[in-house]
Amino acid sequence: MIVLRRLGAGGIVAATGLVLILIAVVAPAVLAPGDPLAIAPAEAFRAPSWNHPFGTDESGRDLFTRVVHGAAASAGIGLAATGIGVGAGLVLGFAGALGPRWLDAAIARVVEVLFALPTLVLALLLVAVMGPGTQASILAIGVATAPGYARILRSRVRGVARSDYVRYARHEGAGPLTVFARHIAPNTLWPLVATATLGVGQAIVWVAALSFLGLGALPPSPEWGAMLNAGRVYISTAWWMTVMPGLVIVATATVLTVLGRRASTAGREVG
Repeated sequence: MIVLRRLGAGGIVAATGLVLILIAVVAPAVLAPGDPLAIAPAEAFRAPSWNHPFGTDESGRDLFTRVVHGAAASAGIGLAATGIGVGAGLVLGFAGALGPRWLDAAIARVVEVLFALPTLVLALLLVAVMGPGTQASILAIGVATAPGYARILRSRVRGVARSDYVRYARHEGAGPLTVFARHIAPNTLWPLVATATLGVGQAIVWVAALSFLGLGALPPSPEWGAMLNAGRVYISTAWWMTVMPGLVIVATATVLTVLGRRASTAGREVG
């Protein structure tokens, strides 16, 4: 009951949505037992109905089945991109905050240059250099989001490193590794975890945007952005081909954003 009160109504709805997303990622056949690639030309362009809740596409494929089976690809790409961004942010943030001043200044200049560009624009530039494809879009989004994580971590680490309890630990004779492991890391990583939860939802949206532009996964892949790309041609005659995957992307990003904010609030309360 205490957990439910802490989550609130919005948190409970978001947690329920997260459970459904996880089921779709781990065991999509539980929600949609059909084949996401199976075509049925006679069923093409069917509007949403009881038999096809999300309608069908130009090849008669059931969109609900494709959306459910595409969760693993879309969420996996978002998680992988966030993992790259957080990993690079950890290296840059800790190196800048705890390293010598010249290294901090150099990292700060690089982060400022990258941070000056919108994430999607920077990702587009990187994809243009590396070429289109799923792996390129993952790496591009990961690199593009790294400056934000590095900036957050650097600021947090510098504040903790100057705190009274860290100074006291040093006066007591604790070595640099001990201070880092016992005081700095535990008090700086949780805010980054909460931010990364928000970042996964954003990464899913950005990866879908790259796929929509034809720079990520391509049809007939059930990846959500690729489905948007395929449906845009028929937006005036088969609106559900674009609207349904788009609503799922928005819902997924909203769920992760709500839970990320709840996690961030919980972290501040514990701190």
